[in-house]
Amino acid sequence: MRNFLDRLYWLSGLVAGCLIIAICLLVSVQILLNGATRMFGPILPSTILSYADFSGFMLAGASFLALAHTLREGGHIRVNLVTQQLPIKVQVVLEFIVLLLSISVIGYALWFMIEMILESYHYSDTSPGIIPIPLAIPQSVVGLGLTIMWISLIDTLFDLIRTKKPVLSTPDEV
Repeated sequence: MRNFLDRLYWLSGLVAGCLIIAICLLVSVQILLNGATRMFGPILPSTILSYADFSGFMLAGASFLALAHTLREGGHIRVNLVTQQLPIKVQVVLEFIVLLLSISVIGYALWFMIEMILESYHYSDTSPGIIPIPLAIPQSVVGLGLTIMWISLIDTLFDLIRTKKPVLSTPDEV
């Protein structure tokens, strides 16, 4: 199970990175098309249709898919200046409380996201751009990212219970 979860978090981070690269490529091509149109006239189309919508959807997907990988790699910003000074048992209790709160908040956001996806699908909501994109598609990617984040928080809570040591912070962090 540990191997599966680690691969899930890694794959989620990989897809998020690929989405960021796709955004860079899309925006770069749009910039090149704008420059080519200004320099040579309208020999090529000057705009990629709905490129701003696609970029926004990819950014949302990348942001949410990267959450679990970032958590497990210790990349989220944490303030450990005070908690490092506390006894280990107190750190464990505080981390337990924070993880329970995080699981609750992400669980609520996930529940709300699922409701929004179902509503968008039911009403066939589409993006307002030139190319209408069914909103349930990018919303589902965000929902997937929230699901993986929720799983990683539960996984982290079980790690905390199993080891009885803080798992979200290391002494070298500030």
